[in-house]
Amino acid sequence: MRKIVLFSFLGLATTALSLSAETQGAATSGRYRNLFADLLGKSDAEVTAKLDAAWHQLFYGDENSQRLFYPIGDGSMAYVPDIANNDVRTEGLSYGMMICVQTNHQKEFNQIWKFAKTYMGHDAGPFAGYFTWHVAFNGHQLRDVGPAPDGEEWFTMALFFASHRWGDGAGIFNYSAEAQAILHAMLHKHEQPNRGPVGDMFDREAKQVVFVPEAWGQKFSDPSYQLPMFYELWARWAADPADRAFLADVTKTSREVFVRAADPHTGLMPDYTNFDGTPTTSRWAGHSEFRYDAWRTLAYPALDWSWWAADPREITQSNRVLTFLASHGENIPDRYKIDGTPVSTNVNTPGLIATAAVAGLAADAAIAKPFAQRLWDQPIPTGRHRYYDGLLTMLGLLECSGHFRIYSPPANG
Repeated sequence: MRKIVLFSFLGLATTALSLSAETQGAATSGRYRNLFADLLGKSDAEVTAKLDAAWHQLFYGDENSQRLFYPIGDGSMAYVPDIANNDVRTEGLSYGMMICVQTNHQKEFNQIWKFAKTYMGHDAGPFAGYFTWHVAFNGHQLRDVGPAPDGEEWFTMALFFASHRWGDGAGIFNYSAEAQAILHAMLHKHEQPNRGPVGDMFDREAKQVVFVPEAWGQKFSDPSYQLPMFYELWARWAADPADRAFLADVTKTSREVFVRAADPHTGLMPDYTNFDGTPTTSRWAGHSEFRYDAWRTLAYPALDWSWWAADPREITQSNRVLTFLASHGENIPDRYKIDGTPVSTNVNTPGLIATAAVAGLAADAAIAKPFAQRLWDQPIPTGRHRYYDGLLTMLGLLECSGHFRIYSPPANG
C-alpha cells in the first residue's frame, strides 16, 4: 500500500479579520481571512486536519466511491473524471491543478497538467493554443473538440502560481511560459492564420470573457467565468504591456457584471448573460435561471473582495444573496429563477453550500456564520456526483480557511 504523506500548513496560520469597506485585501496585507477560526472558533490544528482529510479522500480515497484523481499508464499522467457524465473536463483538471498548487502537491499537479497537454491541448488548426473542453477517460477526443474558457482561465492562474511557488522546469513544466502562452492565445486568437470562425476568449469591445470563442457563443458570457480576482494579477503579469492595459479594463468590467447580472432583491445570477448583464435566452432552455454554473457566482465576488477589497458592492451582493438563501431555513433548494422562485426539489447540495460559505468572506459575520458552519459540518461528497460537488467543496474549504492564496513572483524575479 502506498504511504500517503499529508500536507501541513505550519507557518501559515491566518489572522482573524473583521471585514469592512476600509479593509485592505489580502493581496496588500498578506493576511487571508479564516472564517473557520474567525466565526467558528476552530484551531489551526482542527483546520489542518479538516484540509488533510479532504485532500486524502479526493486524491487517494476509495477508487470506486471517493477519489477524483486517477493516474494512468506509467503514472506520469492522471485525470480528474466527471463520474456522472463519463468524461474528463478542463474545468475539473484546472480545478485539480489549483487545489494541488494551493496545497503544495507538485507531483500531482504535474500529472494532471501532463494529461491536459497530451490529450486536450490543440497544437494546430483553428483551435491552436486552446484545449478541447472534454475527452474520454483514456484521453480520446469526443464529438465537441472546442474549448470552454473557464478551463483556460483556471489553467493560466494555476500555472502562474506554480511558477511562483515552485519555480519553472523544462518543456511543458516551464509553468510561466505555458501560462503566458495560454493567456496570449485567449487574447490574440484573432491574429492567428487559418483560425476559421474561432475567436478570442475575451470580447474586445465588451471587455468580457465569452461563453465559447466560436459562432453564437461569442455573443454572450457566463457570470461564473468572470474572475476579476485573477484578472487583477494578469494585468500585472501578462508579458505584453497592451494586454496588461486591456486586462485592467476587463477587471473593472467583470466587477460591473456581478452588479448588472445579480437580481436586486435575491442577489441570484443566471447561468448565462448578455454582455449588458441581462439573462441570455440561449438554445439550452433554463440557463436564464440560477443553475449549476451560477453556484460559483456566490463565491467569486467575495473571493475578489477578500483579495483586493476594490469594490464594496461585493459586500452588498454577498449579504443579499446569503440573506435570500437563509430565508429557506434548513433546506435550501439548489436552483431558482433569479427572482427567487425555486425550480428544484433538491436541497442542501454540497457544491452550493460550499460556494455560499465562500460568500461569507465578504458578508457580515452574523449572515456568514451559519454557512461557514454548514460547510464545516458537511462531509466530502462521495458517489456518482462527487465531481462538481467535491471540487467545489475542496475549493470552498481552502478559500474559507485562508489557504487559497496568491503566489507572486519572487521579489528578485
